[in-house]
Amino acid sequence: MQKTSMFIDQSAGDYENGGIQKNLDDDGRPKRTGTWLTASAHIITAVIGSGVLSLAWAIAQLGWVAGPAVLMAFSCITYFTSTLLADCYRAPDPVHGKRNYTYMDVVRAYLGGRKVQLCGLAQYANLVGITIGYTITASISMVAVKRSNCFHKHGHHVKCQTSNYPFMAIFACIQLLLSQIPNFDKLSWLSIVAAVMSFAYSSIGLGLSIAKVAGGGHVRTTLTGVTVGVDVSGSEKVWRTFQAIGDIAFAYAYSTVLIEIQDTIKSSPPENKSMKRASSIGVSTTTLFYVLCGLFGYAAFGNDAPGNFLTGFGFYEPFWLIDFANVCIAIHLIGAYQVFAQPLFGFVEGWCSRNWSDNKFITGEHAVDIPFCGIYYVNFFRLVWRTAYVIVTAVIAMIFPFFNDFLGLIGAGSFWPLTVYFPIEMHIAQAKIPKYSFRWIWLKILSWVCLVVSLIAAAGSIQGLIQSLKTYKPFQTQE
Repeated sequence: MQKTSMFIDQSAGDYENGGIQKNLDDDGRPKRTGTWLTASAHIITAVIGSGVLSLAWAIAQLGWVAGPAVLMAFSCITYFTSTLLADCYRAPDPVHGKRNYTYMDVVRAYLGGRKVQLCGLAQYANLVGITIGYTITASISMVAVKRSNCFHKHGHHVKCQTSNYPFMAIFACIQLLLSQIPNFDKLSWLSIVAAVMSFAYSSIGLGLSIAKVAGGGHVRTTLTGVTVGVDVSGSEKVWRTFQAIGDIAFAYAYSTVLIEIQDTIKSSPPENKSMKRASSIGVSTTTLFYVLCGLFGYAAFGNDAPGNFLTGFGFYEPFWLIDFANVCIAIHLIGAYQVFAQPLFGFVEGWCSRNWSDNKFITGEHAVDIPFCGIYYVNFFRLVWRTAYVIVTAVIAMIFPFFNDFLGLIGAGSFWPLTVYFPIEMHIAQAKIPKYSFRWIWLKILSWVCLVVSLIAAAGSIQGLIQSLKTYKPFQTQE
């Protein structure tokens, strides 16, 4: 392909060229370059969100006994089901079978029927919800920097209210640029940066909590969490427990993007082996940070733990460190947005390419020579569609500042089918496990238990959503 070429119209015959074929995989697609290390970065970026800083609140609802137990239980469940899903990337054989490029493709290969549509609905609704939620959360962290400086300058008694909307617009402008990254495989550098940022702000939150515990001061903690009649009413205790269990369950989920992450890994060693190693590193690293931040956060704040002790101002000083941590959160969410948006981008673009393969607006690639960066290939449909998506998600985030409550409901609806049900059902089909055998029974029990968790978490989210709607005012300022 000549550097001076300004338009590419590739035909099947092009792939017969020996020079090009060296850069292709066995199925004619561009050769993948990902490793277990880049996959680990993608997983950590997807899993360790700023929600790690709200785990102190979740532990406060459950207490010293149930809190760590729930954390460890969902860590094990997520790792187990992720290994089952990794083996389903190729079908029918996990090593030599045909590649499946998306979660829907995997479900189509093993289960078929209406389950494919159910998978697509759960996956892509969740991805849209997460990108909107990240727009809100990133803007809150940006606002927290400005408010932290205000508190330091004028004192902690000042309200220091700041509008989120300009910061949502800034976040959207950054995403407009990053969304033009063609595919997941070109995203590894951004995921590595985002993973480093997540370690940074998690470590800062952990360090501040340890310092607060070491500094003394009495906080009230209990084996069973917040106390009925003292901290909350009986009904509030139930709803908060439901929400806390749901928050912890969803905090580990990355099945929505697991297959797409695995599709970036090169075929030697086998993708399922590399993905299991990446999942082990990702989940164990995440669990370590979750347990430390959750337990030390609870020890520092007790039953009055805030929803987020960096943006909710559990800490005011040192203000410069709080500022740095919130900048790290914003940078991490910039990368995490792309990790969750890229599978959605790929799905829409692939569907349009298959249905309108002769349309040059959709399939044509135009080469642009960017100084110091080389040639970048611009697809007009990709440019328009991704730009429109980022703008729409930003506008929704501005209109519905309570959207994160709704995101909990979306998470409840997608956790069970994507993280538990489909991996277990596909493993049963792949391994041809006999019905009513011991292994079949305990896999089904695990699936039903997780369904119950999803249902109670959904109930908690609906209750929280109702409370938010009662106090909702259009275009209100978020604090």
